[in-house]
Amino acid sequence: MEASLRSRFDVAVEGLTPGYFALVMATGILSVGLHLEGFLLLSDLLLVLAAAAFVVLLSLTVVRLVRHRRALVSDLLDPSRAFGFFTYVAGTNVLGVRLFMGGYPEATAVLLALAGLAWFVLGYVVPWTAVLGKTARPVVASANGTWFIWVVASQSVAVAAATLEPVSPAARGGLAVLAVVSWAVGIFLYAAAGLFVALRMLLYELRPVDLNPPYWVAMGACAITVLAGARIVEMQAAPMVDATRGLVAGASVLFWAFATWLVPVLVMVGWWRHRVHRVPLRYEATLWSMVFPLAMYGVAGIYLGRADALPLVGWIGRTELWLALAVWLVVLGSMVRHVARTVFLPGDILPR
Repeated sequence: MEASLRSRFDVAVEGLTPGYFALVMATGILSVGLHLEGFLLLSDLLLVLAAAAFVVLLSLTVVRLVRHRRALVSDLLDPSRAFGFFTYVAGTNVLGVRLFMGGYPEATAVLLALAGLAWFVLGYVVPWTAVLGKTARPVVASANGTWFIWVVASQSVAVAAATLEPVSPAARGGLAVLAVVSWAVGIFLYAAAGLFVALRMLLYELRPVDLNPPYWVAMGACAITVLAGARIVEMQAAPMVDATRGLVAGASVLFWAFATWLVPVLVMVGWWRHRVHRVPLRYEATLWSMVFPLAMYGVAGIYLGRADALPLVGWIGRTELWLALAVWLVVLGSMVRHVARTVFLPGDILPR
């Protein structure tokens, strides 16, 4: 019995998707939103869950690196999965922002340093190993919603840097540069990812099963771009911020509008996939890539409404936040059931 459990656990670790840190992203940003709305006890509970998920996933990733390096490298070389590694960057920064709100700016600074380094390294490694270094062509045939996670990671660096700025007067100039540069990089990456994904949809057969939850990240990337912009607008005077404040504020409103337009589109795609074409709706790790955009859209609306004095945007954000919490509860319950059945109950084998 013990050997069987160990074997199933080993199989689960080997097949761990690199995008599982989206669980931390979703839980952490919900905690941020609830804190903004004054629901401190619930926010603290989600913070604990996000931190615990972060530690567990980081530990499992280290175990996977040691015991199943070939599987990890295979993911790094796979253009349909490699961009999931950027969820580590975004999850780390989201957790850091929430810890700042709890009074732990030192932890935020450490997490930003770790995430910033990972963002810089992965930003060159992943495109090369998964896209440019591939001999098989065309690589665009493998483009999917996970490519937008690179955008989310970039904007998460901007959010964390802007969050730290008020308590770091000595580093204000450097944080301003980091925030604006990573925000701008994220915008250009959004255009590139959008182009590649659109080409994949237009040039190759698009089956209902292909339109999986990570396509929601296209909306989540817009939403976190809005949040990053709103935080930059709130930053104190610094040369880089002063030079771009008006541009950032205007672009944030445009990205919020596009994110809002994308929500019904993504809902209709889900209906077409599951109701019209009967693709089974069951738990998969990528569902967290749908929960995060819903929650991020809510938080972005709350922040943008405050930063640019747009009460309607703030009201929409607050409403969306509770919808995201409901979806989070459903997905969490499905995940617990999935893990129990595939790892802890005898006779089941976790699929790769």
